[in-house]
Amino acid sequence: MDLLPPDRELYRQRRRRVMQAMGEGVMVIATAPEAVRNRDAYYSFRPDSYFWWLSGFAEPEAVVVLVAGKRPRQYLFCREKNIDKETWDGFRWGPKEAKTAFGFDAAWPIGQLDKRLPGLLENQPVLSYLIGHDTAWDNRVVGWLNSVRDKARAGVQAPATLTDARRWLDEFRLFKDDHELAMLRRAIAISADAHRRAMRACRPGAGEHEIEAELLYAFRRGGAEAPAYTSIVAGGANACILHYVFNNRPLQDGDLLLIDAGAEYAGYAADITRTFPVNGRFSPVQRDAYEIVLAAQAAAIAEVKPGSAGNAPHEAAVRVLVQGMKDLKLLKGRLDGLIESGAYRRFYLHRTGHWLGIDVHDAGEYKVDGAWRALQPGMVLTVEPGLYIRPGEGVPRRLENIGIRIEDDVLVTETGCEVLSAATAKTVAAIEETMGGH
Repeated sequence: MDLLPPDRELYRQRRRRVMQAMGEGVMVIATAPEAVRNRDAYYSFRPDSYFWWLSGFAEPEAVVVLVAGKRPRQYLFCREKNIDKETWDGFRWGPKEAKTAFGFDAAWPIGQLDKRLPGLLENQPVLSYLIGHDTAWDNRVVGWLNSVRDKARAGVQAPATLTDARRWLDEFRLFKDDHELAMLRRAIAISADAHRRAMRACRPGAGEHEIEAELLYAFRRGGAEAPAYTSIVAGGANACILHYVFNNRPLQDGDLLLIDAGAEYAGYAADITRTFPVNGRFSPVQRDAYEIVLAAQAAAIAEVKPGSAGNAPHEAAVRVLVQGMKDLKLLKGRLDGLIESGAYRRFYLHRTGHWLGIDVHDAGEYKVDGAWRALQPGMVLTVEPGLYIRPGEGVPRRLENIGIRIEDDVLVTETGCEVLSAATAKTVAAIEETMGGH
């Protein structure tokens, strides 16, 4: 991720809003730890999503501490400046420069965290952090609390309440600000270009890995840090495996290819799925099945609007899919009965979408007080119906091993919705034109 300072006031205002929501108490949010890949080689570092949203600070070994109340304060702990280590591993801010560049009231070396935290917790009513997120951190928090409790006879009180920081952070992250939408749009544009490149490169005899390589090339060429998740490049029967990631089989003439892939740009994820014929032309039966999924997605997208129940897109997609299953002779019976019994789940196993943002499955509750929450402007979600027809009893041979998913990234607007990934070919005609009919 970019080491240049962000719009510091943007992040400072985010932290201020969180503290206002807290009212009082202390919140502690650490970034992700570095992870060893093998021996002395590390995986590429990515900040923890909550930490990134609060700080825009991309270095490892860092912690944000927010003290809410009458005198709110924003603190950062980070690595010390070290020219020798920078020679080997690259630039690091150091507390002095990071304080100014990222808009904190004070910043200290990460090595002072255990020394300073107990003092910041003294006489605070609440401590908030990501409870259960990391066992090592849970234990560390207990150590800080015990250090404060040791001063009880001196009249010092430890926080009496521990609360999960997600209760505030998830709700804020669910509604995207202008900066976040700009980052999402860029991630999606890069991903749309990658999907077009994959369609044009696809041909019988190519390997799934070759098509994945086209995606990876387009991601990095467009400025993305990495894939937002492991790309699914699934030809033929592999498309009926929902999380297929081996991407190592040859593509066969006459099969469909399902690609579920998105880039990560400035920490924000795209998530696009397209399904298309390896040889560039849909067969009649492939077209019939594809049009059912496309119609289901259109029905779901029509339900993405302010005030619509969060489950409405899924319910709309299911009705269209189940009717399509009846038309294809996969299911028999009354439409409502098949939906109520869940018989359709043999061919459609997942929900129709999820929140999208810094995480591909982004933060935010789907229900509030037991009811599906209403969609509101600023929310971003995926809409991704599918149809997965494995061989089995009652499955016509002509339909065996057809796997189709169509996924777009959709913003809820004041008047309805905007399909952010609309530039990616989706209709039969647009796909065949993009592929050149080869």
